[in-house]
Amino acid sequence: MSDQSLQLVHEFTCQVACGPPHEVGDGPYGGRQYFEMTGGRVDGPRLKGKLLGVGSDWMLTGPDGFIRMDVRVQIETDDGAILCAHYFGPAEANEKLKRAVSVCAPTEFADQSIRSHWVLETGDPRYAWVNQTLFVGQGRLLPPGPGLLGFEHRVYRLS
Repeated sequence: MSDQSLQLVHEFTCQVACGPPHEVGDGPYGGRQYFEMTGGRVDGPRLKGKLLGVGSDWMLTGPDGFIRMDVRVQIETDDGAILCAHYFGPAEANEKLKRAVSVCAPTEFADQSIRSHWVLETGDPRYAWVNQTLFVGQGRLLPPGPGLLGFEHRVYRLS
């Protein structure tokens, strides 16, 4: 019998630049903000490319103080494939994160808990492996420039 234990293997790092928040307001599920994803890059041993077009995060802040990401972006690989990515998950809005957001300063991965589940999809046979792969990630604040926010996500495949 072979060992079927689970392992996390780093698959890629994704850096995402965001525009300013658009306040949707308090609704039935909490406070909603919309962010445009204005650019970014994916780099890993099997997957390299840039974010294509504009993506979006329909971020929700619940009464428990946790932020729930709901992000969709498109990736164009360096060799011309198109992948759709959807990632979502909870982010702890602790004091370190709030302070860093207010002054557009970076955080370290250990400063807060930003966790994500990634779903990648493509019809390109060279990247068909992403359609059957479970991805999880951890994130941190990484400002791409003055007055702008960005995030860096380390994304792992569950093997």
